Amino acid sequence: MSPRPALGGPASLAPAVADVVILLDCDNTLFDNDRLEQDLRDRLAREFGAAGRDRYWAFLEELRGALGYADFLGALQRCRPDDRCDPRLLRMSGFLLDYPFADRLYPGVLDVLERLRVVGPTVILSDGDVVFQPHKLQRSGLWTAVEGRALIYIHKDRMLADVAARYPARRYVMVGDKLRVLAAMKDVWGDRLTTVFARQGHYAFDPKHLATYPAADLTIERISDLDPERFSAPHQE
Repeated sequence: MSPRPALGGPASLAPAVADVVILLDCDNTLFDNDRLEQDLRDRLAREFGAAGRDRYWAFLEELRGALGYADFLGALQRCRPDDRCDPRLLRMSGFLLDYPFADRLYPGVLDVLERLRVVGPTVILSDGDVVFQPHKLQRSGLWTAVEGRALIYIHKDRMLADVAARYPARRYVMVGDKLRVLAAMKDVWGDRLTTVFARQGHYAFDPKHLATYPAADLTIERISDLDPERFSAPHQE
């Protein structure tokens, strides 16, 4: 979600065209979202038992299917019994908002983002809601690391025209853990885009996912392996 000028303020100048813009997914690319989900499952089981945990997760998956992203706070709201107050739900809200996001960054992430600065602007390109996802970026330190250059959509791979308007460039690099998203973006931008598959998180090892979508231009085993020098000039095989 990128900052916009206040209503009634002066019109923004057209952004300069960069040689290359580095786009990076957040969840399971920069941030270990699988670990967050496991910690959340464990805490739900302690507070509500296995049945309560599974009830929450059913709401979460229902919302994921309807909205296109994981609405952790929305699923918690659905667990609220009518107009009654359950203190356990209030504690779960605090657990999510006060979660140690900075401790769940993958090793070396901030160093990688710093090194990428010499190549071009780094932009976090993520899916999510307008409360929890930016909160995660801010509390983890990612928002500061990219100087606020963050875009949060519902389906980011369908919003490339908006991405290009906000951060115009002759070339783009997209780093992510989902081959489906990388392939969809490659279909739109073609050779203008270099895709980088980060083999982290459960999607990156899903056999069906791997068999369904084409390989990325580059594959790295972990985000700390990302080499900025690969993108300082058009990638050549």
